[in-house]
This record gives sequence, structure tokens and C-alpha cells, in this order.
Amino acid sequence: MQLKSIIIDDSTMQRLAVAKLIKNHPHLALIAEYANAMEASKGIKELEVDLIFLDIEMPIINGFDLLESLNKKPQIILITGKKEYAFKAFEYGVTDYLQKPITQSRFNASVERAFNNYKLIHGDEEDKEFFFVKSNLKKRKVFVDDIEWIEALGDYIKLITKSGNVIVLSTMKAFEKKLPEGKFLRIHKSYIVNLEKIERFNSKMVEVHGMELPISRHKRPRLENMLKNF
Repeated sequence: MQLKSIIIDDSTMQRLAVAKLIKNHPHLALIAEYANAMEASKGIKELEVDLIFLDIEMPIINGFDLLESLNKKPQIILITGKKEYAFKAFEYGVTDYLQKPITQSRFNASVERAFNNYKLIHGDEEDKEFFFVKSNLKKRKVFVDDIEWIEALGDYIKLITKSGNVIVLSTMKAFEKKLPEGKFLRIHKSYIVNLEKIERFNSKMVEVHGMELPISRHKRPRLENMLKNF
């Protein structure tokens, strides 16, 4: 996993120095460089940015002015040659503050902090298994672990997930083939359940988050056998 990063600095030499550090770091990907805040402001709106390396001392619009103008702030690592900006920098909720000249060890420490922040916010989504489905004429990303159960709705199916329901044009049989083997079981002609989400069951039903789903009699032995492996 890499953080999509940009540099904003009016100094060509400084941009080159920071770009070299970014390109040599395994957790960073450099996607853009800007020589002034006005160009950067437009670029940030168009790009998906995780981390900004931002120089404070720039003409016309300085780094602090740019920060105040951003509606949605990625993580920010401020760069400056003046120690007196350090306290003010953290008033803006930045991730870290680097003083010029930037050392490799100090740069790495800042990136580590930003990377850990990203993981705390986004969890381990990058490593989760997922697939795309078409719902309401749009493609939607569905994480396998988020699916609680799947319900047949005529020519459609309904995915019940942690973040809400998703209606997909598909048969149960076709969709069942998308699911990882050993994690889901079709317990009834109208229901497929995520085995990890089952809270209790008996001969007639399984319970998932307080909802009772019917189970076909001939499916119960398979269910019991699969649950033994969890």
C-alpha cells in the first residue's frame, strides 16, 4: 500500500530533493508537483491525494493560506526553514513538521506517522477481498467480509452488508460462484449466509444480527460440518 503524495514548493531544488525522498520510500507514490499554491489548489480538487508535502514560505499564497482554503484536507507534512513556525503548524492539525534541510531519518519518521494514521482511518481495506457489482446502473465495491447474508428477490438478489443493502441483477446460483469457497453457504433456496456472521442456529433457522433466516432441512448437516472449521 502506498500513500498518493504531492509536493507544493516554489523552490525547484527543494521539490527535487523531496521528490527523491518520496520515490525512494516504499510507502509513498508521487503523483504531482506544484510550484505554487494556486496551481496546487486546482490540482487537489481533481486528484485523489493522501498526503501533501507543503512548503510554508511561498509567495502570494503561503502554506498556511492554502491550508485554510482547503475544504477537504489530506494529511499534511509541512516543510519550512524557520523553527518559529513549528507551534503554529500544529494548530492546523498537520501530521508532522519538517525543518530544512530534511534528513532521511526525520523524513522516514514523518512518513511512518502518516502511514500509521492512514491505517487507523481506513483499517486494512487495501488487503480485504472484494469484488464489484452493478447496482442502480453504477459499479459498487463490495468487501466480502462485510456481507452478512444474501437474499433472493425474483430476478434480483439483495446483499445485506455492514454499510447497507445492495440490490443486484443476478441469480443466486450465478452470484454464489463469486463467493469464496468455505466462507458462505446457501442454507435455503432464497438465502446464502456468511458463516462467520452466524450467532446461533437450530434445525429451522440461523440467526444473524438478530434476524432469523430459514434453513432447509437437508442443509443443516453441511452447516454443522462447516461451522466446526471456524
